[in-house]
Amino acid sequence: MTSTILTAEERERYARHLSLEEIGPEGQMRLKRGSVLVIGAGGLGSPVLLYLAAAGVGRIGIADGDNVDLSNLQRQVIHTTARVATPKTESARSAILAINPHTEVILHPFFLTPENIAEVIEGYDFVIDATDNFASKFMINDACVAASKPYCHGGIWHFCGQLMTWLPGHACYRCLFDTLPAPGPVAGPLGVIPGVIGSLQACEAVKFLTGIGSLLTDTLLTFDALDMTFRKITVPVAPSHPHTA
Repeated sequence: MTSTILTAEERERYARHLSLEEIGPEGQMRLKRGSVLVIGAGGLGSPVLLYLAAAGVGRIGIADGDNVDLSNLQRQVIHTTARVATPKTESARSAILAINPHTEVILHPFFLTPENIAEVIEGYDFVIDATDNFASKFMINDACVAASKPYCHGGIWHFCGQLMTWLPGHACYRCLFDTLPAPGPVAGPLGVIPGVIGSLQACEAVKFLTGIGSLLTDTLLTFDALDMTFRKITVPVAPSHPHTA
């Protein structure tokens, strides 16, 4: 059972959060009581998991059925050379606990499917889509919308990235894409791109759990590293979409 107070060690650990008027002890307790499921422990998942653990999120779930590969290390900074060939969920857990032993880490060492995703997401307050393919992104969107489960989508490509957050009643991923886009050739990404987008996804999760700021609802935030620009694009709710109400 999660403690209802912050210990002396936790007050020291989270001192910089406690000094923020918008967070303070109450916000830090919300993080401690909160839970986030991160689907994908690769490029995007790496910074998400590290920053959620550092922030003091009490329970973090990791869903991924892959093993660490040497080619991952150019961008998947939660893993190490010594953990090549080990399951990504186990590798990520080791890194999380090294940062914050107070975090409870729940492993889902398998790929999520339409058959099992509803049961997995049920036990979490917020979901992060840190996957790398369109089929998974549509599946996560549809499952979260059906369960009224808030989540943050993230995607990267070459030198670019994007993210948006879904809450019930707002525009979702299917309001961006009606149908599954055709897969393109594998190229990139530049190694730092998932660090930028994943960090912003972690920020959305922290804001959601603490109730501060405004989330990227009905808004797609895009990033282009080549000219170092961010852009916000309004995403209207698709009138024909049955899952946005």
